[in-house]
Amino acid sequence: MKVFGIDPGSERTGYGCVESDGSRHVLVRCGAITTSALTSFPDKLRTIHAELSALLDECRPDSVAIESVFFATNVRSALKLGHARGVAMLAAVEAHVPVVEYTPAEIKRAVVGYGRAEKHQIQHMVKLLLRLPVPPSPHDAADALAVAICHIHSIRSLALGVGKLRSKAETSWRHVRLGR
Repeated sequence: MKVFGIDPGSERTGYGCVESDGSRHVLVRCGAITTSALTSFPDKLRTIHAELSALLDECRPDSVAIESVFFATNVRSALKLGHARGVAMLAAVEAHVPVVEYTPAEIKRAVVGYGRAEKHQIQHMVKLLLRLPVPPSPHDAADALAVAICHIHSIRSLALGVGKLRSKAETSWRHVRLGR
């Protein structure tokens, strides 16, 4: 399975493609699409879309995993991030690749084991999981690889029967009956 992860942003959009057999993950490609601060916003979106489209055509992933919006310092930042996510999703849909979304906390839990992990912790775990000599850089690329790894782990968990619990009551320890 090949998963293409995207960490969207209007200034820098991270991307990373990981191939996995379910237990061993291999880096296919990673990097960041960077736009100039002097470029108009519509042109930034066009660049992100065009470059992601070309990368998806080259990598031919089975699915695209993208980080969802969770917080922005102000409304303007949130809107810009939403636009960047939109063109990233459009590129995936145009490539006929299914898109899944994960929150930052879900990604951090899947890769680091802690939902409030810091950037350097994510980079280090991605380095270990992909058996890389150095952590991926910039951090946007490491974040995108973490999104892809999160999706791979989620698929594996579902295949193993983990995560089939539906309601909060079913996931609470109070409802666990040991030895019965």
